[in-house]
Amino acid sequence: MSRLEALLQGGKRESAQTFIVTDGVFSMDGDLALLPALARLANRFGAWLMIDDAHGLGVVGARGRGSLEHFGLSTADVPILVGTLGKAFGTFGAFVAGEEALIEALIQFARTYIYTTALPPAVACATLAALEIADRESWRRDKLAALATRFRRGAAEIGIATLGAQSPATPIVPVILGESARATAASGALLERGIMVSAIRPPTVPQGSARLRVTFSAEHSEAQVDRLLEALASVL
Repeated sequence: MSRLEALLQGGKRESAQTFIVTDGVFSMDGDLALLPALARLANRFGAWLMIDDAHGLGVVGARGRGSLEHFGLSTADVPILVGTLGKAFGTFGAFVAGEEALIEALIQFARTYIYTTALPPAVACATLAALEIADRESWRRDKLAALATRFRRGAAEIGIATLGAQSPATPIVPVILGESARATAASGALLERGIMVSAIRPPTVPQGSARLRVTFSAEHSEAQVDRLLEALASVL
């Protein structure tokens, strides 16, 4: 936050409009951005705060409405919200949400939108159904958080450090291994045991922080989490 504040105070701006852009849930670390602090800075310096909540929507918040719901923020705090329909909602496509003037400007002037084909009606209907289910039924989010918490606790018990531990628990749990070769080897060894966990290496993550990116879904079981822990204990 102090670095951002310094940039906002002393940065040379080519235009009067400044944007602060961040993920809601960071895709490689599994932690949440400090959105209330960002919103305060944006308000103080007259900047627009834009949140990509691809990994928060459907997962975070009492009704699955994402990072903004979790922190109690509104459109006044976050003028631009970007999300995807292809993760928690299980369909396809993405969206930008904001005030009417912003959306109209994108419709009229965003070339990538102008020349994009609309979603098929069946996908739009499936998305509406998914949104209603996510809003109405919280048990998948509860289960997801329980699985992630079970994995973190089990990893700590066997001496495996994880990132992103906080409340709420997100389903992205990185196991930092450092060197790319070690992460790749560990991922391969897990795959031989029938478990697919991606090795994430630079430049996707900083040098020296190659990792196994463990991700859960509500379809996983506690037994599968325990099996993963046993496999990691052997592999690492």
